Amino acid sequence: MSVPEPQPTVLVLTALPLEYDAVRAYVEKRQERVHTDGTRVEQGQLADTAWQVAISELGVGADRAAALTTQLINWLRPQAVLFVGVAGSLKDDVEIGDVVVGTQVYEIYGGKQTPEGFLVRPKALPGSHPLEQAARSAVRDMADVRAHFMPIATGDVVLADAESEIARFIRSNYNDAGAIEMEGFGALQAAHLNGQLNALVIRGISDRADAAKHEADASGSQQRAAKQAALVTVALLRKHRPREGSAGAEEEPHRGHRGDDGATYGGDHIDFRGGTFNGPVVGKRVDGRG
Repeated sequence: MSVPEPQPTVLVLTALPLEYDAVRAYVEKRQERVHTDGTRVEQGQLADTAWQVAISELGVGADRAAALTTQLINWLRPQAVLFVGVAGSLKDDVEIGDVVVGTQVYEIYGGKQTPEGFLVRPKALPGSHPLEQAARSAVRDMADVRAHFMPIATGDVVLADAESEIARFIRSNYNDAGAIEMEGFGALQAAHLNGQLNALVIRGISDRADAAKHEADASGSQQRAAKQAALVTVALLRKHRPREGSAGAEEEPHRGHRGDDGATYGGDHIDFRGGTFNGPVVGKRVDGRG
């Protein structure tokens, strides 16, 4: 009996429970999986697509997002990574309920303190061009979504004062950013460093990053913003087709090391792809008895 090919996987990451729930509503036939280090995902089918969607709630912060995204990439071998959730607006014309798709993501703290003042050393990572293009195509047909394609700022701060020092700093040095959030740069960096995966940050606007943030949150704006971001995410995935023959792995791999002959050595196997081997080979039965 032939073994069915595993389906391609997209990794959809969130920080908050309400963000996770908004994405989860679209994933069918879910099964929970647990990494050996305890990180959990729910994996299931996105209806009418070839995608298996693995969703995970990572918690808050860019460093945490980077570490756990790396762990999940190495385990699940996804074709793409999406960080989906809510954010604060940094622009007058980016309104509560809108969605910002990150054309690039800034990490806002890099720089050098000198006697003359703080000299900014910007760090920026671009969003995936294929995913961004799929999102642009998808939102054209979505009358109930107002989307912006622009940079997003990542900072370990909840911005609730538009006249604060950090707000002025962002306006001065990252003035084209349309939204501020806390995890996107970490997730994009992990995707870039672990196989240069397609990755994108999608954020629904839940507040204006000002003193009225508490009132906006109390009105249910976070739930609405999360649902809008999830809606764009699903529409994007219906447009973006998986690469053929590149499904995610079912087991956590043992990568081993690459030898001078181009083969990869490690664990109980040798991967000869890209290399040449001239010598005897001892086989091992897949049932583990030989």
